[in-house]
Amino acid sequence: MFRRALRLSAAPASLVVLLLAACSQPVAPSQATRPTVSDEQMLSSIRAAGEKEKSVIDVNPLRDPGVAALQDAAEGDLRVGKYSDAATKLDQALKISPNSPDLLQDRAEVAIRLKDYANAEQMAHRSWDLGPKLGPLCARNWQTIAELRRHAGDDAGAANASKSVAQCHVEGMQRY
Repeated sequence: MFRRALRLSAAPASLVVLLLAACSQPVAPSQATRPTVSDEQMLSSIRAAGEKEKSVIDVNPLRDPGVAALQDAAEGDLRVGKYSDAATKLDQALKISPNSPDLLQDRAEVAIRLKDYANAEQMAHRSWDLGPKLGPLCARNWQTIAELRRHAGDDAGAANASKSVAQCHVEGMQRY
């Protein structure tokens, strides 16, 4: 009789456990298996897109000497890992030349190093809006956006941005 009472008292507890297990939501497979990409891998892809896109069109505007000095100093800071100092110098350069697409893209890449992904994407978009829409800078802009969309889990946005990278290319004229 004691065993029968024990079995009957265990039945409601088992039922509660089963009901709780049924209520839990499974983790989506895409979230569970999404590979994480490091900031360095993102930046490597961005640089590679620009290098690959050394097409016929490569717009390089004349640089203000003060801006050029700040850009060079920021590059030096990046080489030694002083990302905040590089960001400060690029911000100073952007005060001098606020509509410079190459400065905006450089600053976007530093923002990635500082894990400021939202501002990085905004700066890449603004750089593209102000930039030549073709060539290496265009490819870096769209690759930045693609990497950041992928990082945010927006696969559709990343795919659209990746398609835009290809549109930055212009075939050169065949010369004989």
